[in-house]
Amino acid sequence: MVFLVSVSFPASSSAAGFLRTQSVTVSTMSKTGPTINRLYRLVDQQGEPHPVLDDLYESLDSAWSEAQSWWHDHVGADQSPVGIGVEVSTASGGWRTLRHPGV
Repeated sequence: MVFLVSVSFPASSSAAGFLRTQSVTVSTMSKTGPTINRLYRLVDQQGEPHPVLDDLYESLDSAWSEAQSWWHDHVGADQSPVGIGVEVSTASGGWRTLRHPGV
């Protein structure tokens, strides 16, 4: 973790007096850079974007919930396992598989 501290002193005051009367703000930055908002998508059994559920989701839970609901409505609740996978977006613009279809 990297700490960034920025303090400026008015020309008419000393550093010691300034620190006694003013607060100093400390912020942190991750070594990996800014936080990346991940997106999730559903894939079919061939690992391609799902032909019906071709959408982006903000969380793994919302994507998987949509997959389970659709699977049970269209394939049947007795069918197991769910033949839909989940992928997450990467920082480089690609996709990484989190859950393979049928697992």
